[in-house]
Order: sequence, then C-alpha cells, then structure tokens
Amino acid sequence: MLYHLFNYLEQFNIPGMRLMDYLSFRSGVALILSIFIATVIGRRIIDRLQMMQVGEIVRNLGLEGQMSKKGTPTMGGVIIIISIIIPCLLVGNLTNIYMLLMIVSTLLFGMLGFLDDYKKLKFHNKDGLSGKYKIVGQVGVGLIVGLTMYLSPDIVVRQNIETQNITSHEIEVTYNTVDEKLPITTIPFVKSNNLDYTWFTKWMGDNAETGGWILFILVTIFVVAAVSNGANLTDGLDGLATGTSAIIGVALAIMCYLGGNIIYSSYLNIMYIPGSGELAVYAAAFIGALVGFLWYNAFPAQVFMGDTGSLTLGGIIAVYSILIRKELLIPILCGIFLVENISVIMQTAYFKYTKKKTGTGRRIFKMAPLHHHFQKPGNSGIDALWQHPVTPIPESKIVVRFWIIGIFLAILTFITLKIR
Repeated sequence: MLYHLFNYLEQFNIPGMRLMDYLSFRSGVALILSIFIATVIGRRIIDRLQMMQVGEIVRNLGLEGQMSKKGTPTMGGVIIIISIIIPCLLVGNLTNIYMLLMIVSTLLFGMLGFLDDYKKLKFHNKDGLSGKYKIVGQVGVGLIVGLTMYLSPDIVVRQNIETQNITSHEIEVTYNTVDEKLPITTIPFVKSNNLDYTWFTKWMGDNAETGGWILFILVTIFVVAAVSNGANLTDGLDGLATGTSAIIGVALAIMCYLGGNIIYSSYLNIMYIPGSGELAVYAAAFIGALVGFLWYNAFPAQVFMGDTGSLTLGGIIAVYSILIRKELLIPILCGIFLVENISVIMQTAYFKYTKKKTGTGRRIFKMAPLHHHFQKPGNSGIDALWQHPVTPIPESKIVVRFWIIGIFLAILTFITLKIR
C-alpha cells in the first residue's frame, strides 16, 4: 500500500518518494516491521492465548523436560503469519505476481494449519486434522502455484548461455534478449546449471513442452507436500523449526536477490528471472517474523507455533523455492527437514516389517522424528538398533547443533552452484 502511495506521490516531485523504488530499502523496512510486529503484537497474542487457555496437549513419552511444556500456549504461528503479511501489504508491490502468489500461499497454509490446531484443541485430539485432509490441502496449494506459473504471462525466464572468449579463453555468461516461458529449473553440478523438464517428455513430440509443464506441476505438488510435512515434523523442540527456517530463509533471500538481478545472475551463471526480485521483500518479512517469534519461542518456549506455524513455514519455503526455480536444491538446503521425514518413514516401515516377521516390532531409532532420538535415554528397554547417545542431550544443545548443521547446508547449497 505504501509502495503504491509513494509511486503515486512521485509525480508531485515530493522529496524521498523514490525510496520505495529500491528493493534494498523496502526489504530493510519489511525486516524491521516484521520483527517489531512479532515482538510487540506477539506478546499481546500470547497473553490472549493464555486467557483462552489454548495450551499444548502433551503425552508423556519419557523425554527429558517434556511434561514441563504442558499448557504452554500454542497456535503461535498466527504471530508469524501476521508479521509476514502486514509488511508485505505495506511495502510490497501488490501488482507483482510473485508477491501475490506468496501472500495467497501463506494464507492458505495458515488456514490449513489453523484447522489442524483447532481440531486438536477443540476435541482434545493430539492427532488433529486427518492426514488425508492435510495432503489434499497441500496438493491444492501446489496445484494453484504450478498452474499459475504455467498460465501467467508474467512468469518468465531468461536462460543463461555460456560462450568462450577466443582471445582470453575465459567463459562469458550472456542471456537471451527475450523473456521465455519455459518449465526449467536450477540444478547443481552441471555446466549451465539448468534443467528443462521437457527433456523428459520429448517422446510426446509436438506436445513435449506441455508435457514438461505437467511434469513441472507434479514436481511442484510433491515439493510443497514434502517440505510442508518436513517442517511440521521438525517442530518438536523449542526454537528448532523457527531457527532452521530462518537460516533457510536467509539462503533463499540471497538466491532470490541474485536471480532477480541480471548482473549478479551472470556471476553464479544461473537463469535470470524478471520480476522475481520483489520476493526479496517477502523474504525479509519472513526472516524478521521468525527472528521476532524466536524471542518467545527460544528455550524455554513461552509459545509454540503449532501446525498453524509449522505447516505454513514448510509451505512458504517450498513455494518460494519453486518460484525462484531452486526446488531441486531443496534436498541440500532443507536437509534437516529431509532427514526428519526420512527418519519417520524408516522408523515406521522397519517397525511394521519386523512386527510382521517376528510378531514384535523393532525400531531403528529410540524415537522418531530424529531430534527426539537424542532426547531419549538409551538402553531404557527400547528395542532400537541405534542406542547412541545413552545419556539424553539437553534440548537447547540439540537445537543449536541442528542450527549449525542448517548453516553448513546453506553454505553447501551455494557451493554446489559453482561446482560443475
């Protein structure tokens, strides 16, 4: 709103009105606003949740310090969502398709997570919304994003082209002079860092490009569901999902800024995405909201984000990655989410397999998702293949160590783009 107001006032030559033309300025304002909203308004929301007795339902699973969390206000994800949306509405370009898609996706995931939390609290049901309904919601958002990217004329790219200078023998990066609507994405370890989904649908002949977009939409749906569930599973310790998501957000913000600037894009030799630079404003609001929320969510937490927050965070990261064509970097960048997902799949599959074979289910980890494995004492009557560590690790130390791994993975993600 302020962005459009300042643009309107520019015609009257009022000093300072051009500030809103600069992405760096608007990103800085979004960051400050989101931190302010999360810390100041967040306190009021927490007090309100306490008055409403919206407390976390905790089952005794034998984890150190677990029962002390009982009654802590949940659904704090509302704080994160509000802290993202308000700055974006104020200083974001609301005519930009990328910004609009991110705002809509945030609200849709927020609604899905809110329904899940509401069912848990209303009916005192720890499981909340049925898994199939969550999947339907995630698939729905993924479908909206994928179809919009296919149908919108504003979502285009310019491919990077490598040429060798005959005189200096140096590689120079140039770009197509026209915008193209292609189902392509960034992939590490290859010469031009691009992967075209139509490569897999050439057998369709004249319909290869349409087939490529269909494949792109299917990948979008899968990525949205996987990352959203991964963030949901990671949300189990104070500050874990919040800090991890903030680290990922910083990495995505940098990649977005580079990909939205034709000069910086050429340095990394990645495709240039016209108009995507506006997402830097959204990323700044996202990071600020998480930093502000961490003020209350750090150990010992005064509020939990609940599924309102965790499903939304994963959805935001997935959609953002897809819009800047970096979804295939997610296994590295979001490695913590990936490992949490895999740990649950392995644990469940192995338990069912051994129960069917021997009549007694065995476990790989002391407990899944993986972060709980380090909280639980080893050799405590649990038939798990991996008992290390025997002594539980304090919750705060687990969280910080996961953050360190997250920073390492973020750096590694950038390194892979230069390794060809």
